[in-house]
Amino acid sequence: MARNLLKNPNGDEGMAFWKLTKNGGNGWKVENMPEDHRYNFFAGAVSKYFATSFELCLKTQEIDLVAEGYDPRVLDTQKVTVTVQDWYSGRTDCGCTYKVKVNLLDKNRKILEVFSPAEVSLDPAIHNCSWRQVTHTVTVNPGLRYITFEHGGKDNKRWQGWYGVRVTGSSVTVDLENAILIMHSY
Repeated sequence: MARNLLKNPNGDEGMAFWKLTKNGGNGWKVENMPEDHRYNFFAGAVSKYFATSFELCLKTQEIDLVAEGYDPRVLDTQKVTVTVQDWYSGRTDCGCTYKVKVNLLDKNRKILEVFSPAEVSLDPAIHNCSWRQVTHTVTVNPGLRYITFEHGGKDNKRWQGWYGVRVTGSSVTVDLENAILIMHSY
């Protein structure tokens, strides 16, 4: 199984490794997973999630593939398959919106590929607000160096607190045929 290149995908380390690009309302918060909201995630037991508030909350990470140990010569000569996965859910008492955007960039940070599906709105009166997974796999031409992953959302009723979308279990993996992982020490 390929390793997840996102750090702290479930909030086990608070907000460490995440850059808060939008921190609206009461801002981001890490919460413990309630017993009645547990789910058997692909990565095993998940005990925490990130919660959003009544104004837009977005957080991002940038992955530097060379810093992660991938040989730039291999990245420049081989196609790379990138798989993005994320889990989100709404609450049973308040509607919410969820969005995710992933940019695949070359060494000059020029966009090679973008994954940005339509924003999802969840209304507990008509939707099952249990955990849902979004996943996307794409193969890009040689030259990939950076991946930016951004996700978040908000609640739809503007309630004080953290009634917006919940996110956890985020994952970005790469697959290179015949790739050699070289650990650099910079």
